[in-house]
Amino acid sequence: MDARQVLLSATNKKTKPVISSSSPFDSVSDFEVDQSSKPTTSASSRLGFSSGNARYRNEFRDSGGIENQSVQELENYAVYKAQETTNTLNGCLKIAEEMREDASNTLVKLHQQGQQITRTHQAVADIEHDLSRGEKLLGSLGGLFSKTWKPKKTHKIKGPLPVPQDDFHTKSSHLEQKQKLGLATAPPRSEPRHLPSEQASPLEKVEHEKAKQDDVLSDLSNLLGELKSMAIDMGSEIGSQIVALDRMQDDTDEIHERVKGANQRGRRLLGK
Repeated sequence: MDARQVLLSATNKKTKPVISSSSPFDSVSDFEVDQSSKPTTSASSRLGFSSGNARYRNEFRDSGGIENQSVQELENYAVYKAQETTNTLNGCLKIAEEMREDASNTLVKLHQQGQQITRTHQAVADIEHDLSRGEKLLGSLGGLFSKTWKPKKTHKIKGPLPVPQDDFHTKSSHLEQKQKLGLATAPPRSEPRHLPSEQASPLEKVEHEKAKQDDVLSDLSNLLGELKSMAIDMGSEIGSQIVALDRMQDDTDEIHERVKGANQRGRRLLGK
């Protein structure tokens, strides 16, 4: 019996197999020593991690409060809270990245809308050129003794303003080209930090999480600054488009009145 126990003990030191506690050849103490020397299985680790998280989430209310916890438990709790803060900041960063993507799409849409306003206004100006030729023809008709007809012009057709080559149009054109090419528009994040080793102390793990939080906060600050700049650009572009629409409205109203006058002149000529 003693020789067999010595053999089993020597074998355990080399291979460490899982030995059932119900074996008649093993004492309880041998099993406990073997269990303590084995690495923890993933299932038991997950169970312990889950139960630990449950305690941390309710701040040990079910186990006597924070002041009644061991130093090791409080160290693990500090690591948990640091990781929780990192996850929260990552969530904020993700929201900011989604906001930036929406803002980029809005910039492109505004750029396209401005181009459409310019094209439409240019079409109105082209109509005025053809209308002037028709008005001259209508004025020359009517017979020798008819009164000379001249179109009523309130103001000269101004046409669209030249498109400025400012930062907004440069950036929005660049974003539009990247979207057409299917390229990502999100800015790169900070380089991910290497995970601490399993032997790292709780303090080292907390410091690692704090460094990650600093990186996330830096990325978030850059994103918020970019969002502010994009908002200023969009506000400036919207203001410019309002001016362009007012200018086009004036020319459109002028063309409309002149077309009405030309139609009336044509009906009078046909009535004769």
